[in-house]
Amino acid sequence: MWLVTSGGVARRPVLSSTWPEGCDREDASKRETPFRSIPQSEMLTLIFVFPIHQAIGKDPGYALAYSGLGDTYSLIPSYEGGNAKENFLKSNAAARKAMELDPTLARPHAVLGSNEMEFDWNFAGGEAEFKKAFELDPNDATAHQWYADSIGVLGGREQEAIEEMNRAHQLDPLSLEISVEAGGIHYFARQYDEMIAACKKVAAENPAFAGAHGCLCNGYWAKRIYQQAVEECKLEGQLSGNRRASEEALVFEQGFRSAGVKGALTKVVEWLQAQRKENINGAATPFRIAVVYARLGDKERALQWLNTAYQEHDMLLVGLKTDEGLDSIRSDPRFAELVRKVGLPQ
Repeated sequence: MWLVTSGGVARRPVLSSTWPEGCDREDASKRETPFRSIPQSEMLTLIFVFPIHQAIGKDPGYALAYSGLGDTYSLIPSYEGGNAKENFLKSNAAARKAMELDPTLARPHAVLGSNEMEFDWNFAGGEAEFKKAFELDPNDATAHQWYADSIGVLGGREQEAIEEMNRAHQLDPLSLEISVEAGGIHYFARQYDEMIAACKKVAAENPAFAGAHGCLCNGYWAKRIYQQAVEECKLEGQLSGNRRASEEALVFEQGFRSAGVKGALTKVVEWLQAQRKENINGAATPFRIAVVYARLGDKERALQWLNTAYQEHDMLLVGLKTDEGLDSIRSDPRFAELVRKVGLPQ
């Protein structure tokens, strides 16, 4: 989770529900501990991609393995890993191969639907893929989860997104990821109390689950309860091994102690631009920098960075209409023009 630009919920869960038979999951899980210090995107490759490729090597016609590979490649950009376009293309190719091998599989359609909406900005096409997934398997909790995220972030369909996420939770009430997102989905509707209450419950029952603390970080931030937001974000970073989240929280905390919120935001935007200059894990996207400038009241720089985000096809632009950090610049005609260019539904 990001402290200053929350963006609501994390779109993807851990891939537990799609792990194909024949992949040595026990061996893969043993890989995790020695690699806790490396970026999460690289850990995903080590833990998931390699074993799935091994399974495909043993059985090139293994449709479920290709489906799991499609899931994994679409997840990597969410952890600032590698080239987003390259990973989404790999994800799409794997999903289509799975569908070619077994046309009855629903999950590859959900993968394509999510990819089209998040990265390709083909919202109608993505929705059609989700509908096909539900026709093939109406009880796929993860597909309902992804669909809820995909429509919630766009704006204008917040209640529908909440209902979809509740459906996912009903189908898989034991999934911690979905339980957290059942709270986090309220971000888009600005229902921060509901968001915090749901994620507090998950955190109380599962204190070592990082996602619950990331959700609380976002909820407290949206309510301007800064110290609790910082503490939760630091805890999320520690539990997940996400050094970036911990470092950002520390940067904000240091600036806050010395010069209040404005000082903290100034420190964070400096940190983000330093990260961008050094090209550290793709973490400092132009959209994130734009949001911090908007929070600082610097409309011109915020809009400049949003234009850079559009030029670079920053996938976070799907949150233009729902990220509360951009509220101060939404009345500017240039903002409306950017929404139009991205093609967000009106």
